Amino acid sequence: MTEETPGFEEKPDVPSGATPDDAEPKAADSSEEEEAAPAGDTDATVGLTAQLDQVRTALNERTADLQRLQAEYQNYRRRVERDRVTVKEIAVANLLSELLPVLDDVGRAREHGELVGGFKSVAESMETVVAKLGLQQFGKEGEPFDPTIHEALMHSYAPDVTETTCVAILQPGYRIGERTIRPARVAVAEPQPGATPAAAKEEKKADDEESGGTEEV
Repeated sequence: MTEETPGFEEKPDVPSGATPDDAEPKAADSSEEEEAAPAGDTDATVGLTAQLDQVRTALNERTADLQRLQAEYQNYRRRVERDRVTVKEIAVANLLSELLPVLDDVGRAREHGELVGGFKSVAESMETVVAKLGLQQFGKEGEPFDPTIHEALMHSYAPDVTETTCVAILQPGYRIGERTIRPARVAVAEPQPGATPAAAKEEKKADDEESGGTEEV
């Protein structure tokens, strides 16, 4: 049994050629590494934040590009649809314009009582078809003259009108929707220069009768 020497403490082994103080710098180095670690983490966080900002900026740019492309596509679709409708209206108007002389002949035949038999059936079928295509006839006697839809072929004066009035429809007008493909060709009458309009005459006559009746009382 080995006796322990009083007051003797075991010391860590020290490599040959090294002094006991060499162990202390290692402990100091470990403390420095532990203190330097948080600085490295901060740098990494800053780098990640910068990358995230770049990604967000790129995402916002791509989103704006996508929204712009969608708006351009919607505008393109609306423009194409509008052009398609316009082309269709023009094509239909051109076709119906070629049929107007035939419709005029049908109208004259109807006025003279010649629209009978098979001719009447064909004429009515054609009128039904052109009506489905949107063709509308306009122009009536007694309506005020409108130079935007009427074409005056004859002119006269009349004592019984208070404004320029269509007194005869020589050829009816035709329109498709708001598009006029032929104005109504009419004969117009204007009030006689210096003449009192019929309405004013009637009003004056009524006033005179009322005044006369009051005097008699």
